[in-house]
Amino acid sequence: MKAPECFYGTQPFKVRSFIQFCQLIFHNDPENFSQDRKKVLYANLVLIFRAAEWIEPYLSNLTNQDPDYLLNLWILLESQLFTLFGDPNEFRKAEAELDSLRMKEGGHVSLYKADFRFLVSRIGD
Repeated sequence: MKAPECFYGTQPFKVRSFIQFCQLIFHNDPENFSQDRKKVLYANLVLIFRAAEWIEPYLSNLTNQDPDYLLNLWILLESQLFTLFGDPNEFRKAEAELDSLRMKEGGHVSLYKADFRFLVSRIGD
């Protein structure tokens, strides 16, 4: 599997796809990514620009073995990426889009269902 695209931290809509791509890699290769620290360090390889500037102070303390330290806990890195670089209005936007979602005349049910599932996934996170 190829590596994820570099994550700059400048486009909020790319946070989710970056994390999902990393998760696919981890799931596809569980032997190499059996520990959270390995997942976090792997993801750090493709953080650049603002995202790299944010993570840099943590990388200077690679020896920290505290289980709650950012570099040792994938869920914490994931959460921080969403908080710092994601769209703070994603939930509200998805709710509004879901409220206004309509089956287009002559449209396909499968497209409506796909849009519906996509929006519900944004609200459920």
